[in-house]
Amino acid sequence: MRLCLFLASLTLASAQPADIDFWPGARYDASIPTVVDVLGYEFGDRITNHGDAQRYFEALAAAAPDRLRIVPYATSWQGRELYYVIVTSAANMARVDEIKDGMQALRDPRRTDRETANRIIASQPPVTWLSYSVHGNEISPTDAAMLTAYHLLAATNDERVPDIMGDTVVIIDPLQNPDGRERFILRYEMTRGLLPDPDRLSAEHNEPWPSGRTNHYLFDMNRDWFMQTQPETRGRVAAIQEWYPVAFVDAHEMGSDWTYFFAPEAIPYNPHLAAEQRANLELFGRTNARWFDRFGIDYFTREVFDAFYPGYGASWPSYFGSVAMTYEQGSARGLVVRRYDGSELSYRETIRNQFVTSLATAETVASNREQLLRDFYAYQVSAIEEGRRERPGAYIIPAQSDQAGADKLAGLLVRQGAEVQTTRGGFRACGEDYGPGSYAIDLAQPAKRLLRTLLDPDVPMDAGFLAEQERKRAKALPDEIYDVTAWSLPLMMNVTVATCDRMPTGSLVPAGPELVQPGELGGPAGAVAYLVRWGDASAVRLLAHAHRRGLTVKSSDLPFGQGTVSWPGGTLIFDAADNPPELRTILAELAATTGADIVAVDDSWVTEGPSFGSYRVVRMNAPRVAIAWDEPTNQYSAGNTRFVIERQFDYPVTAIRSRRLVDADLRRYDVLILPETRDGYRSVLGEDAADNLRRWVDRGGVLIALGNATSYLADPAVDLVSIRREDRVVDAAVTESASEEADGDDEDEQKATVEGSYLTSIEELEVLTTPLEASPDTLGGVLLKAIVDEDHWLGAGVSKRVNVLARGADIYTPVRLDKGVNVARFDGPDDVLASGYMWEENRKQYAFKPFAVAQPQGDGFVVAFTEDPNVRAYLDGLNVIFMNAVFRGPAHARPER
Repeated sequence: MRLCLFLASLTLASAQPADIDFWPGARYDASIPTVVDVLGYEFGDRITNHGDAQRYFEALAAAAPDRLRIVPYATSWQGRELYYVIVTSAANMARVDEIKDGMQALRDPRRTDRETANRIIASQPPVTWLSYSVHGNEISPTDAAMLTAYHLLAATNDERVPDIMGDTVVIIDPLQNPDGRERFILRYEMTRGLLPDPDRLSAEHNEPWPSGRTNHYLFDMNRDWFMQTQPETRGRVAAIQEWYPVAFVDAHEMGSDWTYFFAPEAIPYNPHLAAEQRANLELFGRTNARWFDRFGIDYFTREVFDAFYPGYGASWPSYFGSVAMTYEQGSARGLVVRRYDGSELSYRETIRNQFVTSLATAETVASNREQLLRDFYAYQVSAIEEGRRERPGAYIIPAQSDQAGADKLAGLLVRQGAEVQTTRGGFRACGEDYGPGSYAIDLAQPAKRLLRTLLDPDVPMDAGFLAEQERKRAKALPDEIYDVTAWSLPLMMNVTVATCDRMPTGSLVPAGPELVQPGELGGPAGAVAYLVRWGDASAVRLLAHAHRRGLTVKSSDLPFGQGTVSWPGGTLIFDAADNPPELRTILAELAATTGADIVAVDDSWVTEGPSFGSYRVVRMNAPRVAIAWDEPTNQYSAGNTRFVIERQFDYPVTAIRSRRLVDADLRRYDVLILPETRDGYRSVLGEDAADNLRRWVDRGGVLIALGNATSYLADPAVDLVSIRREDRVVDAAVTESASEEADGDDEDEQKATVEGSYLTSIEELEVLTTPLEASPDTLGGVLLKAIVDEDHWLGAGVSKRVNVLARGADIYTPVRLDKGVNVARFDGPDDVLASGYMWEENRKQYAFKPFAVAQPQGDGFVVAFTEDPNVRAYLDGLNVIFMNAVFRGPAHARPER
């Protein structure tokens, strides 16, 4: 019995978190409350939730109001407050506005000459911005943020603290994703037992769908910085631009078997970063390394987490001159986890490591105060000089058919600190006339590098890096491309942007940050109908609002004309006779809120194309839209798609758990969307769901598959769409060799050996080692050109050419014309690549293959998008074709009404 009790005590002891001294020998001011005083537990004993973290910071602010201040900056979708915390000396806190003004002055050398800048730098405290837990299930950063604030306020024997507090301002953003963290903690607490369990098989360490990584709409907010689709991101970006920190850290977690990562980042670097920024990354890295060596903490640098994509928290601030970095701690994903080597990693240890780098970062800024400020100012000077010297010297966003897209692009740039000019009277630039509603952007401005990064058609990757990836690929080794290689905003939004050698002159005024400009209703009062041009987001938004208001609306599949006025395919028609008497008032209100322009006509006569009463003019009934939710969907695809419909176009969506699709009665829904999948729909839905979906489509449903969800519908056992996923194209020599092998196998089936051969070249070896059946090599993310069939209702109002973000390895055969229509197909091999780095074999194989397929099935339709059109909600140029599937598909289906 004693032996059993002894062994049990060992087991229990091993599950207790390790005893970690956060800062050996530290002494603290007793007047500053500890986390035990406020929350009743030590750091690392629990995972602090959003409410308790805020309560602790409020206690610190009450104890030291002259040195710590809380500033709210946003509210999450679920109503939780986001805030940052200012920590600095009392003297600095008393002049916070002056410090902000100093950084704003250094940001613009056109109004701050070098002599003035030197005077500011002589006394200016630089700002260190420490951001934590943008992924809600990356848990240690938030507790480390609390510990960092406590140490800066209370430590009495850390010789660095007086310099940090007196010479700098530290901004702590303790929790960037409160909704995701609450989701993680709730589920973690539900699975806890008597003691924290380090076993990886334990439910504590296995999150259900969706994980806490994402926010309410399941966005990875660490990819949202330049598109700013989420309220958390928008508030954060605005707050950062009030301060312009010289150093910015985004503190993360990674896999449990990894140690700790800090800068310098891996190659490739974005070519628009300044040399000083890259040099300063090592400055911070060496300080972190010195403290990790003192504590005996393992770390690594440079091997992963590159600085190429500009949408990370650890990259976007670089483009206003900050030294931006990611810190990554191996995660305990709970209070303790067992690593691959049998060692155990405690939550307390992960907090300690994040705390050490947080202080080391603030120390580096304090120790290099003047250098970092001078580098920040020099970054702005060189940006302006490059803008004056380089070509292009200006970007022009012309007034265009998708004016809603042009307006949104201009507003997005303004929100990120770029100077954009507009005109009400037009201007002339580089021999071209640009009308009212056009925008001009001078590149001789501090935001020049951001503008080049976001607006150039392509940002090249380092040639040596790419050569190494090709070498690895040839050996079937994984490549090191970390994220998408293409993100040009004009291409993704399908907005025309021109370049010019110099900035135009004329009656230009600053553009504002508004993403939607109010639309107008024009035309005679006694209208018989009201028309809305189809083809941009404002028209889609107006249709959604009209459906919700119960208005009757129809739409022409094809273009038509009334005298000298032409109307595009997809044009919306509101007949006065079919709507309430106050129709004009309602539409005027909707024009103002949605941005759509509406034209009243007093005559329904059509001189060209289908008449208002034609069979080619369909009634647009308000569809009831559902989306598959939960396993096995990809949470990003599901959330991003729901967001696009609900928040960009204001139309409600019902989320149905995927398993219910096996036998659920779907007759109350007109549209069902299958988002991309993580593990394949077959594992959950099987053939029973396929039969249920087929019956529903036959009765008039519209089934929409996104990206790799198409593979389920194209599976021969399911066969809901008549296309098939392709294997990689195999060289003829490989096929011939395989055929000879097969012949030999038939003859010598029982032999343990095969006939010998001489290999006389490396090429012969490659032939014999090439797999016969394999998927094409995976793409990290490139923009491909696609051609749209405007004769089909799915292509109505869509631009003739769109740009598609291709990721992964799914390429499909075209549908035969007796089965359906390839409404959008990729361009030819010489033209298909719009931006990014693409494997040569993929470029050839994607050519002419389908992006959007529409196939009739009974009284309904199946629409397959072979790539997800809603990735990160930043492919605005694909909004119309996707929403055509949602809104126009049901108009062409024939369910019983």
